[in-house]
Amino acid sequence: MMEQVIEEEYEEKEITKKTTLKNILYWMVNHLKFLFIPGYASEDLERRRFEYEKLVGKRKFIRRLKSVLTIMGICIIFLVVTLAVFAPWISVYTFEELTGYPLTGHAWDPPSSAHPLGQTKDARDILGRMIWGARSSLTIALPALLFAVFFGIIIGVIAAYYGGWVDSLLMRIMDIFLAFPGLILILVFISIWGRRIEFFMLAYGILGVAGYSRLIRGTVLQARELPYIQAAKVAGAGDGRIMFKHLLPNSIQPIIIAFTFDIGGIILSLAGLSFLGYGSADLIEWGYDIAISRDRMYDAPWAMMWPGVMILITVLGFMLVGDGLRDALDPRMRNL
Repeated sequence: MMEQVIEEEYEEKEITKKTTLKNILYWMVNHLKFLFIPGYASEDLERRRFEYEKLVGKRKFIRRLKSVLTIMGICIIFLVVTLAVFAPWISVYTFEELTGYPLTGHAWDPPSSAHPLGQTKDARDILGRMIWGARSSLTIALPALLFAVFFGIIIGVIAAYYGGWVDSLLMRIMDIFLAFPGLILILVFISIWGRRIEFFMLAYGILGVAGYSRLIRGTVLQARELPYIQAAKVAGAGDGRIMFKHLLPNSIQPIIIAFTFDIGGIILSLAGLSFLGYGSADLIEWGYDIAISRDRMYDAPWAMMWPGVMILITVLGFMLVGDGLRDALDPRMRNL
């Protein structure tokens, strides 16, 4: 009897050893595959990751930004920003040479070794103006939008939080700005103030306030009725803390998306404004280069084509990134 019990215990130990060895080998094979085979995903790791994401409600923000089009847009923006920041080192010609006295050669000369993209009016180098034009476009678009976002958020959050006559008064003022065609209003501002770069920024900034205030107001109106806002009021939090500590961070997503889209919109609008003849000769801007070369479309097409290509690429880059941010921040995409 004792021999039978000992034999059974021995067999159980052997089975346990074999099972343990088998599990170790399975674990090693799976982890070696994970380390050395590109694209291999461990079932256990994927299951645990899925359970974790389901538990914490992670929206896979970074993974959603890894789409091909979004990465392409980020690369385009990186290129344009690099041209804008390092223009004095990248361009062979200085800003003064590209806006002042004519360079060597003749106006509207075709591409050559000295001027790879050709020359425009007054024999100015097209490649140099393309590089410096990136700085002008971003210098106008970014400060104008930051101005619009800052004041738009303040007005929209205050209007939505207090409601009543405060909301009605502020929104009716914003409606007045929205009622006018944007391009016409900018033309009025530029005609009154002048064509300096500061006035372009201020004009676009003022016009953008109304749109951002409307946008943030809609999201705050939805968020202010949520339980955590009521809990903050019961806990004694002040209005300023509730508005800008609790409401704003949970309502800022549409602003981020709109900001990215509007950068491309302002660059396109600025090009249209310059094309209509409201650009400045002292400012290197792609739309202005298209405007001065439109009469030479057939005998010097390079002077008009390259500024148009730069506008197209830049606006496309910001639109692609804005579209990627919209998909990544959309709550409806949470479980996809």
